[in-house]
Amino acid sequence: MASSDKYSTSRKHQRSLKNTVALTGTGLFTGVNSEIKLRPAPEGTGVVFQRMDLPDKPTLPAFVDYVCETPRCTILGSGNFQVQTVEHILSALRAYEIDNVIIEIDGPEIPSCDGSSLPFVELIEKAGVVSQSKTKKIHHLEVPIFWSKGDVHLVALPSEEFRISYTLNYPNSELLKSQFFTVHINEEIYKEEIAPARTFSLYEEVVPLIEKGNIKGGRLDNAVIIKGDSILNPEGVRYKDEMVRHKILDLIGDLSLVGQSFIAHIIAIRSGHFSNTSFAKEIVSNFTMETH
Repeated sequence: MASSDKYSTSRKHQRSLKNTVALTGTGLFTGVNSEIKLRPAPEGTGVVFQRMDLPDKPTLPAFVDYVCETPRCTILGSGNFQVQTVEHILSALRAYEIDNVIIEIDGPEIPSCDGSSLPFVELIEKAGVVSQSKTKKIHHLEVPIFWSKGDVHLVALPSEEFRISYTLNYPNSELLKSQFFTVHINEEIYKEEIAPARTFSLYEEVVPLIEKGNIKGGRLDNAVIIKGDSILNPEGVRYKDEMVRHKILDLIGDLSLVGQSFIAHIIAIRSGHFSNTSFAKEIVSNFTMETH
């Protein structure tokens, strides 16, 4: 099918950061303390992770082909090194339309901070954003793209705005049941409505993982824990529907791994990191077909 039948495109100037900024914290899964630095990068660089603690300081593009595992988070890897839990920082970078940045890290996992992406939003705003001279192509869908497996579904519909509508469904949770949220994503709305939403888990699911040593850095100050019809965190929730908002936060980060700018209305039902990144691959495949 000719590209004109499937897509239209527009262009915007690429964006990077004005200054280098840093943040230190502990990884949720590894429990390892590390520092990250966000450094400005030239046009065409993309979003790139760099492991400063390893010999030769290897780099890893934030691209879906490098997704190697999705065990309750998204892990990128190449050869014998990885960067774990990339979705929260990528979510903030995507919401602020940062196209070119080097994310230096001196450990294996991005710090969890408070379990949300608000600390990364604050880091971006501290650095400042600069418009660059070269432009980027933005894909506008003309036909839907979809991915389904079992009761998990993801659809990208043609739209003139970047919008995400998410349905969360935990029928066995007295408190969660189901939640729905739809939101147009731009910097201001993201900062107020999505960025503060923290990662969450059911008590029954997380305790065995902690006991097995799979979650070494989990605490009540970096995740919302739900037990029965109660929130175990002393401060409660930041929104009554904080959980579905965090699912949107994750989805934005995972879909940024498409590596190209696009505008669509994303409808997601019960998706997680595996389905999000699988859908990202489907979108990449469609954009690749567009050029042939």
